[in-house]
Amino acid sequence: MEVFQTYNSVIPFYAVMISLAVVPLILLSDKNPNLREFWTIAAAIIKFILVFTLLPGALEGKIASYSILEIAPGVELALKADQFGIFFALIASGLWIFTSIYSIGYVRGNKEKKQTRYFASFAVCLSATIGVAFAANLLTFIIFYEVLTIATYPLVIHKENKEAISAGRKYLLYTLSAGAVLIAAAGLTYSYTNTLDFTAGGIFGGLNLSQGSITVLFMLFLAGVGVKAGIMPLHSWLPAAMAAPTPVSALLHAVAVVKSGVFGVVRVVGFVFGPEVMQSYGLNNILFVFAGATIIIASLIALKQDNLKKRLAYSTVGHLSYIVLGVALLSPAGFTGGIFHIATHATMKITLFFCAGAIYVNLHKENISELNGIGKVMPWTMAAFTIGSMGLAGIPPINGFVSKWFLGSGALQADMNIALIILLLSGLLNAGYFFPIIHRAFFREGIGLEKYKEASMMMVIPIMITAVLSVLFGIYPDMFFNFFEIALSVSSSVMKGF
Repeated sequence: MEVFQTYNSVIPFYAVMISLAVVPLILLSDKNPNLREFWTIAAAIIKFILVFTLLPGALEGKIASYSILEIAPGVELALKADQFGIFFALIASGLWIFTSIYSIGYVRGNKEKKQTRYFASFAVCLSATIGVAFAANLLTFIIFYEVLTIATYPLVIHKENKEAISAGRKYLLYTLSAGAVLIAAAGLTYSYTNTLDFTAGGIFGGLNLSQGSITVLFMLFLAGVGVKAGIMPLHSWLPAAMAAPTPVSALLHAVAVVKSGVFGVVRVVGFVFGPEVMQSYGLNNILFVFAGATIIIASLIALKQDNLKKRLAYSTVGHLSYIVLGVALLSPAGFTGGIFHIATHATMKITLFFCAGAIYVNLHKENISELNGIGKVMPWTMAAFTIGSMGLAGIPPINGFVSKWFLGSGALQADMNIALIILLLSGLLNAGYFFPIIHRAFFREGIGLEKYKEASMMMVIPIMITAVLSVLFGIYPDMFFNFFEIALSVSSSVMKGF
């Protein structure tokens, strides 16, 4: 069993704060778009570098921590860059660089209004996401989790039309209600355990709680993190939020908001309750039922969507529950596959949303029924879309195959054949709702496309990079950042003694 050493470091704090620090500079650069966007990209790059500097130590079992403020004895606002936090922070900060570059091409190509507000809100979201990743305890997690909610709202309502305003209200209703429930769950947890610290293997071990008490508490946590994780029936804000600009959709679905939700699910299962308590009280069965139902139902709904972004949205709902299903299996391979799917889904889904945005800006088409022949005028975009689609369907050598393989292995380890059936069926459904889009793009004749060509390079380059990363991480899952090694290590530390 690996022994972790904690050391004091201000780097996690700097990593959280750097993009907050540039928000005033972005606002002051309203009349100079080039300078405004320089601050945006510079903050994203610096944040990624700061997070990356923590990786070598984390791989050696060294955990950077930083205490921001002690609120009461034993209760503090604190950061801890453990392996799981760095795993999430690397994904979020790395993909944010490409999202920032892509956003410049999108907002300029689409002549979006209020671009300064857009980039300032993006920067706050990035800080909140890294705060979620590095939260040392439930209190810190909840604070940054709620900051992320508020910072995302201006992005959801960015277009300020009736649909966007309605989507924003729905988003706040769901996410702020979930935050209130999460606060209640944290309060009960502290009353039972006298701690809020995240601990691998859980903090409830040795306590003799009634079945009713522990089940109610778990359901509160599930409602609190399940909204952003898109678990049905708490998901409906997510398709509605497609009223936002496409880079915001990419933010919601691949980088920050929903990933913070499933990150929270893993924290709750592995670092609050722990596998032993989850199994002994049957809490994993509750989680499994919600996850399995969400995967299948969301995939079936996706089949019926003609709007491309809404089809991608329901695909996200289903794939987030792959992660939830993996941790609910309480098997080493399942937990590893669930964690690793956070990374694989991120590169694939951000590619698909980038493609949807490029199609909209370039061709002004939003519906799948309108995409006949676009592969001939946008070959790079649709090639990337094909890669992302194949990966989400679990076809090798794209990275989605690796995480799905371990999820399937985890189902066999846990002797849960029903989970394996769900995974296989959902893979077929993934192919069913993605491959017809590819067929339309490349094998049907388009009308009136003669004057069009590929989207701008500010959009195409990020699309191609994220698509290539999806392939490279499928061939070599530990390339660059040791994502798979970290997933294995986190799974091992959570499952120790179980």
